[in-house]
Amino acid sequence: MTSPYSPQQPSSGFPGRSPIAPMRTDRSLLKYILFGIITLGIYDIVVLTETTNTVNTIISRYDGRRSMHYLLMFFIFGWLTGGIAWLVWYHRISNRIGDELQRRGHDRLISASDYWLWGILGSLIVVGPFVYLYKLFNAVNTLAWDYNQRG
Repeated sequence: MTSPYSPQQPSSGFPGRSPIAPMRTDRSLLKYILFGIITLGIYDIVVLTETTNTVNTIISRYDGRRSMHYLLMFFIFGWLTGGIAWLVWYHRISNRIGDELQRRGHDRLISASDYWLWGILGSLIVVGPFVYLYKLFNAVNTLAWDYNQRG
């Protein structure tokens, strides 16, 4: 018999590891494209900024690293380095997300090779970057869903 004063277990099943705040799991390529067109790219910047915040919140306590904030990348470093910083940023964030998904027992839905093959080389067939973004959003949604469930 449990008393009403006994400590309750968090709903995540991991004592003391419940999420601080639920993360968004509704990122979509279609919204990214349509709202990006309507807002002249502002929505795209907001989504990638929020994606960076999500990745840093979930993963940093395990790998001890932080991805550069997307606003810094977009407005300063990307332009100063002639686009090289963007390549490095997407490469690193893709690997961080894939590594964390594997650590949590999921399939590795994205990696740096996906970025280079779909995001860069795939631009030759026009749809490649869209495939990469779909994979990125799917991986971040899966990571956020797992974080919401287990912390």
